[in-house]
Amino acid sequence: MKKLILAEKPSVARDIGRILNANEKKKNYLEGKNYVITWALGHLLGLKMPEDLNKKWEKWQLKTLPMLPKFIGIEPLPKTRGQLKTIESLVKRKDINEIVIATDAGREGELVARWILQYVHANKKVTRLWISSQTDKAVKQGFKELKPAEKYDNLYESALARATADWLVGLNVTRALTVKYQDNLSAGRVQTPTLALVRRQEEKIEKFMPQKYYRIALRIGKQTAYMKQKNIYAIKERDEAEKKKRHLDNFKGQIKDINSKIKREPAPLLYDLTELQREVNKRYGYSAKKTLSLVQSLYEIHKVVSYPRTDSRYLSNDIKATLMERLQAIRKYDSRAEEAIKNKAKVILKKVFNDSKVTDHHALIPTEQVPNYSKFSADEQKIYNLIVSRFLGIFAQPYTVEELRVVVTFDKDEFIFVGKKVLDYGWKNKDAAEEVVLNLKKDTAVSPNFTVEEKLTTPPAPLTEAGLLAQMEKFGLGTPATRAEIIEKLVKSELMERTGHALRVTPKGKQLLNLVNKELVSPKLTAKWEKQLEDIAHGKMKSQKFIGDIKNDTKRLVSEVKNSKEDYKDFSLTKKRCPECNNFLKVRKTRDGEIYVCSNPECNYRRRKDAKVSNHRCPQCHRKMLIVEGKNGKYFRCKYDGTTEKMTVGKKSKKMTKHEERRLLKKINQDDEPQESPLALALKAAMGKNE
Repeated sequence: MKKLILAEKPSVARDIGRILNANEKKKNYLEGKNYVITWALGHLLGLKMPEDLNKKWEKWQLKTLPMLPKFIGIEPLPKTRGQLKTIESLVKRKDINEIVIATDAGREGELVARWILQYVHANKKVTRLWISSQTDKAVKQGFKELKPAEKYDNLYESALARATADWLVGLNVTRALTVKYQDNLSAGRVQTPTLALVRRQEEKIEKFMPQKYYRIALRIGKQTAYMKQKNIYAIKERDEAEKKKRHLDNFKGQIKDINSKIKREPAPLLYDLTELQREVNKRYGYSAKKTLSLVQSLYEIHKVVSYPRTDSRYLSNDIKATLMERLQAIRKYDSRAEEAIKNKAKVILKKVFNDSKVTDHHALIPTEQVPNYSKFSADEQKIYNLIVSRFLGIFAQPYTVEELRVVVTFDKDEFIFVGKKVLDYGWKNKDAAEEVVLNLKKDTAVSPNFTVEEKLTTPPAPLTEAGLLAQMEKFGLGTPATRAEIIEKLVKSELMERTGHALRVTPKGKQLLNLVNKELVSPKLTAKWEKQLEDIAHGKMKSQKFIGDIKNDTKRLVSEVKNSKEDYKDFSLTKKRCPECNNFLKVRKTRDGEIYVCSNPECNYRRRKDAKVSNHRCPQCHRKMLIVEGKNGKYFRCKYDGTTEKMTVGKKSKKMTKHEERRLLKKINQDDEPQESPLALALKAAMGKNE
């Protein structure tokens, strides 16, 4: 008898097949002596849409809201039926007596597998592969320690409750807003309070009024210190500051006190996904989605880091036995690993081991797999560098400095100079610029060398993606696995946009926040929901109770939209008319640039706002021509001289290969050879006969 293994992706299935000697390729699965391995493609199924549950819900209208079905059910996503059919046939094979769930070891991975097994009516023994890395060693060990699937029933209930809550809140509130205000307005359980966090920071910036203030600076040698004040913004007028300076000029300063203090800064805790995304955004400006994609590649393809979608920055005690092997794997990658190996993998940051703070997966750390650096992309290299460096920090001594505080008094006012000498760089990289040397001795007289400096209060900085991730984590919005997706959804739905490294709420997004119930805008309600989902996952709450509360909340949220007296202006609406139905056109942003779409939901007209630049050259000026859409279809037009050309219909001409090019040149050269005269040809023929 054989075991059927269900992986999340084909690439993961191939790796498992290699490890378990199931390498015989079949259509949509692999097979070996003891195992058959197939795969999902992420989610193969989703919750049914409203129109599939009730014909009355097919048309978007306020009178049918809220939609609160007793049971939603699942249905295949587009283009997934073929893979589902394969899995169903494998499940029913008589030589298979056990199914192993080997999808991602997390909430969403559990949902992917359970929905598939539910859809194909699997009725055989089901076990669970639960691993935190994809190395050969981890996979082999994991298959020796397969867990009963029932152990993860609560995790599945939590995932199903999360999907159901998003369906109930998201679809109902989105439909209510869209129908009432006649525009595509997307709202959701997590995305709306996330948008509100960005807007809240913008409002602080908008309300900010810059204020001048003055500070009195004392200079000794190359060092500068400011007069000590309870409120550094207290002096508002230059005259007041100058008066204070003139008063201090009458005194000789004295070095009143010199205090020396040793300060130790231990290494930071390890990365969870959110902390890594924040760090990468600060350093390199990468989006949360891009960082997740890169670390997922390091996990799945290169197998050099542990499970990335973790929410823990700690390690469980059983990881201690693996530390030396992990250090051995990276010893050629980072010289600090050699030092840790010499010290027998002694961990200095002892608080990193805490079983109570490790939930499904421990923090992000290198695996025992020796990395093949040549196969890393430049971006993968950056991510791996950060993970390795943070990991090595737990073996390093604290960053230790001697801080020198020198208090200089003029009359009753104090000026405090701070010096710093690095005693041990520990986990930090050496940086000589961090040291500040003070050559000051006690009871030494100090000459008055004052200046008045005019300063201006600065506005709060706009939220970057790193800042938003920190806020989402603080208020419990989403999970490490979903936060990147939420940010991308807000950008895609044109409620938020990226401006350089900062995030900005669009005019459409600002209006949306005024149209929805204030409870949905506040992160408190969503944070409460997220806490309840965690409780379901740990068996502390029943999912039925959670869904019941969500339905009541949905009724209230929809009622608020229906009864709202707020006005809405569609900023995307233009004065241009649709050539097909004469309604006004709207501007929509897409990956391919801005496009015009018809405001009439029954009309499918769309075209590019600006003509697309092609690689086709103008026959007159030889510059690139535009692709223009007219009544008779697309054509080329030169914006410089107005030349137009028809677009060739059919297959694009293929670029000639070098082999074809050489063959054509040879033929042309042969054709260009001088032809022999008829007389010469006759003589040749006659000579041939005589031979």
